[in-house]
Order: sequence, then C-alpha cells, then structure tokens
Amino acid sequence: MGASLNSASGGGGRRGKRRRHAPMSEINVTPFVDVMLVLLIIFMVTAPLLTVGVPLELPQAKGKQLEANKEPIVVSVTQKGDVFLGQEEKTPMQLDEIGPKLNAVAANRGGADEPIFVRGDKSVEYGLVARVMGRIKEAGFKKISLITEVEGGG
Repeated sequence: MGASLNSASGGGGRRGKRRRHAPMSEINVTPFVDVMLVLLIIFMVTAPLLTVGVPLELPQAKGKQLEANKEPIVVSVTQKGDVFLGQEEKTPMQLDEIGPKLNAVAANRGGADEPIFVRGDKSVEYGLVARVMGRIKEAGFKKISLITEVEGGG
C-alpha cells in the first residue's frame, strides 16, 4: 500500500525533482536596502567631518553671496597672522611669496583676470589684511574680494 501511494502522487521520480528546482522569479532586495541605509548613515555622519581648511572665525557683514562658476583662489589670514594660499594648505607663507605663488596658480587657471578671495579672521589686525591685499594687487590681480559670514538678525 505504501508503494502505490508513492507512485500515484509523484507520477515518477524525475518530475518531482524538476518541480522542486524551478528557478526563483523574484529577487529579495531587503539585504540591499539594509546595506544602502547603513552606508547612508555612515556618509551623513562623516560628511561634516570632511570639511578641511584653515580654521578661521570670519567677520559678519550684510550683503549678497557672490556666484562663482568654478573653485576660486583663496588666500587665508589666521588669527596668529599666518598667511595660507588655498583652504587646504598646511604650511604658511611669507608676504613676499604671495605674488609669485598666486601668479603660478593663476597661470594654470586663466591669468590675472582670476578673482582672488581673501579670508581674514575677525580678530586679525586690519593692517595685515591690507598688506596681504596690497601684495595681491602688486602681483597684477584686480579682482579681490573679502569673504565674510552673513550677519545674523536680518
């Protein structure tokens, strides 16, 4: 009786196996979504930590933000009076080095028509920022802008 039940239900040994190994027609996306959410959280946490630059406390002023088509050339003056070319620069430069270094950078980018942005800490001596801007002007640059933070309260 047991043999008759097996032969009647399966209809043969090979057909039962073929039905069990049929290809799966749906994809489980749950692991993919889990991995993507973990990566999103990691990038959201680490992105603010990746902003590098010369740490400055910029003065506040009212005015509109300038629109820039490409990355500007930035000269930073720290509270201690150190001058840096670019925001990622690690070694300070002397006032006499500003002109030649700016000319070298501008030659690769578009010449003396390139705008120069000066970032000065709000506690730095005004005379030092004026000397830096004078050296930039001596190097032949005519478009010099000061970078400030937007003034709070209106």
